[in-house]
Amino acid sequence: MQITQVRNATLLIDYAGTRFLIDPMLAAKGTLPAFAGTANSHLHNPLVELPLPLAEILDVDAVIVTHDHLDHWDPVAQQQIPKHLPLFVQHQKDADTIRTCGFKDVRLLSEQVEFAGIRLQQTEGQHGNDQVMAVLAERLGEVCGVVFSHPQEKTLYLAGDTVWNEMVAQSLRQHEPDVIILNCGDAQVPGLGSIIMGKEDVRAVYQAAPQATLIASHMEAVNHAVLSRKELRDYLAEHGMADRVRVPEDGDTLSL
Repeated sequence: MQITQVRNATLLIDYAGTRFLIDPMLAAKGTLPAFAGTANSHLHNPLVELPLPLAEILDVDAVIVTHDHLDHWDPVAQQQIPKHLPLFVQHQKDADTIRTCGFKDVRLLSEQVEFAGIRLQQTEGQHGNDQVMAVLAERLGEVCGVVFSHPQEKTLYLAGDTVWNEMVAQSLRQHEPDVIILNCGDAQVPGLGSIIMGKEDVRAVYQAAPQATLIASHMEAVNHAVLSRKELRDYLAEHGMADRVRVPEDGDTLSL
């Protein structure tokens, strides 16, 4: 497989001969508002430009939207993605929302689908710790991850916008993935805490999945993600974890 870190949680995944676009945030730098009530809310999103031409990003076989927050599914994506492409979502609510944008082939991951011979299995997550969810559950909503499997490929687990918790641990035990993509920019709500993984969460996954290569995503592109790639790399080196954790720059492609 090949995994291209586009920007934020947006990825291109080439898997078993099929190319997927993940969580497309395609707007130009600074054209979207900050997330109100979060860290660095004086900054406009995205913080950086796309590293690849839009035509290259859109040259895919299918799209996966793990949830419909603005930094995973923005107006440019809604306008520019070809409406005929198969588009996978977590539940009927997101499907209904996305169909209103004109998309014709919206499918539910929750139905344990197969696409081009690839099995796509939805996993659970939680968009923040229990303290955060007690206050912001309605705003943060439901999220999901996806496990990709195929006889000729390593098993890939895209964890999505979740913190480390028993749901993630259960997915690791059940699927024993060889490659794990973590959204680990440590997005913060001041006074409450993290709403995606930070460096300690990465360490927890590293310890729970000793067979896996980890890939750090969702970094340095939106206002509330406070963990930098340099800080994460320094942490990995300090704790002897750099052997199995990759921290790609925007535009980098990893072959696994």
